[in-house]
Amino acid sequence: MLKINSSILGMNNIQDLNIKEEVLPIYDSSLNSFTRKKILHLLETPLPTQAHAVERQNILKGFIHNKEVLKSYSYTVLYLNEVHYFLNNFKEEELNWKRFLFFGPTADEILTHNKIHQLILFFYRLESVSFSRLNLIHFPKSYRKDLNRILSFLSFFELKKYEHIIREKQLKTKHVKNMLAKISVLKEEGRIECFWEDLFLFESYLSISKAVIDRGFVFPVLTEKSFVINDFYHPLVENPVKNSFRAVNNVIVLNGPNMSGKSTFLKSVSLCIYLGNLGFGIPASDAEIPFCTDFSVGINKRDDILNGYSHFMTEIINVKDVVLKAADGKRCFVVFDELFSGTNVEDALEICTRTINGVSLYSNSYFLISTHIQELKDMTNDTVSTYYLDCELIDSVPTFTYKLKKGWSDIKVGRILFEKEGLNKLLRVG
Repeated sequence: MLKINSSILGMNNIQDLNIKEEVLPIYDSSLNSFTRKKILHLLETPLPTQAHAVERQNILKGFIHNKEVLKSYSYTVLYLNEVHYFLNNFKEEELNWKRFLFFGPTADEILTHNKIHQLILFFYRLESVSFSRLNLIHFPKSYRKDLNRILSFLSFFELKKYEHIIREKQLKTKHVKNMLAKISVLKEEGRIECFWEDLFLFESYLSISKAVIDRGFVFPVLTEKSFVINDFYHPLVENPVKNSFRAVNNVIVLNGPNMSGKSTFLKSVSLCIYLGNLGFGIPASDAEIPFCTDFSVGINKRDDILNGYSHFMTEIINVKDVVLKAADGKRCFVVFDELFSGTNVEDALEICTRTINGVSLYSNSYFLISTHIQELKDMTNDTVSTYYLDCELIDSVPTFTYKLKKGWSDIKVGRILFEKEGLNKLLRVG
């Protein structure tokens, strides 16, 4: 399996995707806290190359091919925790086998006997129900090595033999001693820690693949330039309106009135791009998306209290950071929601225009920018695409369809709602 050197991964601004609170539960059907932490780590760690993302897709597809075998993968979490603790804290030298043979077992030695009994049954279930039945041909060769390492670890215990001994109620001191000797070898070779790492990564992939199956997610085609997503949606929205999107240019300006769904749209697109770049399945019918190395998703505006920056200054620093990365040749995916809304309209128009037209020069990166500034309609160049989320007026009442359309929205919902609530009359002067 391709290894990821975390030192080459840049810092990413993805907190507005709410990975832990919103995205993790989508993919998490884990049986234990170790696997849950591993899934979260996968979600929070962008991949350095397109090859890594494609490989992970193929690994997850291997799990999907083996879904009939793996649908019965389960165990009692208490057993896992106890076996995990026992192996990780194993010290054979603490057992006085000579005393055991001549004076009978102590309470600790009886406990060790029970732990071995539990270990055998726990590992036997893993091996017989799941791992020995996997069809490895469906997995990439690199990941087969991981699976074979798990199988080798389990087979070292001769589990079928010892499970039969337990079933016949004949597990003796000599058997326990033999098993402890095996554990000592595995510990000396450093294979115990490796096994747990392999097992929890296996369970993470299993959990993610289940989400792909159960939710009908698809694996996007990763490309250098193409950016097409069909029938995508935010997976946490009940009865979502699905949209399709094709980026002709690398800068997309999204406009439309308040409450039209711009932020949800930006979050939905961002999730599809980010998760697709992780090699995960995404909520869409099909997609071709660019592979990116750096992500900056600014949707929920906030002050940086620790550094003493206002919304506006935080945004300025973020734009500078993104531009420096793009200028350095990084493949960036960037979202600016209501860009520079923290300053006056005249300022905002000038610096938004400069930003939008300027970042269009970095063709290896994609920029999605939402705005309420109507004057931008006539001040962007041909390298910028414009879209809006539709709002219809029915009997002078705004009705939001949440459907994406090309172009620019001219509906001024603020004035309509202001009048509808009777504020024109209430605020009449004289």
